[in-house]
Amino acid sequence: MLIGPGGAGKGTLADELVAADPTLWLSRSWTTRPPRPGERERNAYEFVDRATFEDAVARGEFFEWAEFLGHLMGTPIPQPPEGADVLLEIDVQGAEQVLAKRPDAIVILLLPPSAEAQAARLAARGDDEEHIRRRVEKGRHEVERGRQVATATVVNDDLRQALGELAAIVARTRTAPPRAANPEDT
Repeated sequence: MLIGPGGAGKGTLADELVAADPTLWLSRSWTTRPPRPGERERNAYEFVDRATFEDAVARGEFFEWAEFLGHLMGTPIPQPPEGADVLLEIDVQGAEQVLAKRPDAIVILLLPPSAEAQAARLAARGDDEEHIRRRVEKGRHEVERGRQVATATVVNDDLRQALGELAAIVARTRTAPPRAANPEDT
């Protein structure tokens, strides 16, 4: 799972990581918020209305979901191609829900280099000043919670360096022996 505050670069790095590794499959989340410029073209989310989202929740079709800043967001139960590892690009609430179901999941906390860089990235994608202020403030809380559940942390100050660090974490998790559910089991 790749988690972090808005403006950390999760979407960009998730896309780059999957493009560089054909054995990774990115699960696309659903959201009830409107698309930002360019999001539909890169297939960032499945954009649906609230009723459609709530119907899918009622049918048990989500691995995780939450309400965030007035919009519903969630990850449908992943159905990756055979032999692929799943990458989830989600928020901290979602990571906590996934960990409750899959305690063996790997959580990578992606951070912007500073609150100023985070705000600049949010502005560059077209967010208004009030939304940016709320996202940066919410981001502080997300980082605090994220540090509690993260297996690893990457600061996205340089895209290539952050991508290399993410790829190395993925490689290590694939070659690491399975973690025992209970230390007494080993």
